[in-house]
Amino acid sequence: MTIPPCTTGKHSTVDDTPVEEPKAAPAEAPAPASTVTSSEPAAPGRAPTAQAPQPPSSPAPPEDEDDDPDATVPENATCKRKACGVTHKGAPRSDDENCQHHPGAPIFHEGSKGWSCCKRRVLEFDEFLRIPGCKTKSRHLFVGAKKDEGEEKLESVRHDFYQTPDKVMASLYLKKIDKTISKVEFQDKAVDLDLRTSDRKRFQQVVPLFGTIDKEKSEFSIMGTKLELRLVKADGASWPVLRGDEKHTGEIIQMGRAGRA
Repeated sequence: MTIPPCTTGKHSTVDDTPVEEPKAAPAEAPAPASTVTSSEPAAPGRAPTAQAPQPPSSPAPPEDEDDDPDATVPENATCKRKACGVTHKGAPRSDDENCQHHPGAPIFHEGSKGWSCCKRRVLEFDEFLRIPGCKTKSRHLFVGAKKDEGEEKLESVRHDFYQTPDKVMASLYLKKIDKTISKVEFQDKAVDLDLRTSDRKRFQQVVPLFGTIDKEKSEFSIMGTKLELRLVKADGASWPVLRGDEKHTGEIIQMGRAGRA
């Protein structure tokens, strides 16, 4: 309002300010042309831009597991569901524990923080930690479902051996053998094995031997990566193979023959 005028002239009591011409109405979008079959080749033009595919909607978060009904919950165990944080104090379990949690995954995008299972977003991380759960279950998840306790059965294990005139030293390679629950028993012409590992593998087999052994004098040792057998020969004969069911290679590894020269 304080900008001074830029034109000089006579005073007038008539408003002769030019009126702005009306703007033309926007042209309507042309109707799509009907499809006409023509023998003439179409003029070359730019191919239409394909519409960008819409990102698929996020699937609903999967339902999490529940505690095994017969599982014993240790005292001071914390609920495993996100944002719940309730600690078990040893009280009897019930169906009204009111486990309020987030079944989705945390989302951090351009400074905002939240959960994929609900719409609330905050800026500060401390506020993110205080976002209350958007779903409620009747019981907390302290220990989880009962896991499959099956063992992996091994049909065979790698082995090698060498021999002296009176002994056969054999190694059966199997890692993490548990000494407390494994079994090794010597027979006259076999070794009864039941080897169990700490990672739930089991090799159970009666291994036939090529020759006869003195089962009272034979020994074994369980190590970190293998079972070592020290088999005392009963007759001092040379063994071309360790197992009685192996094919003979024709090679005899022998440092001499037991007995009086």
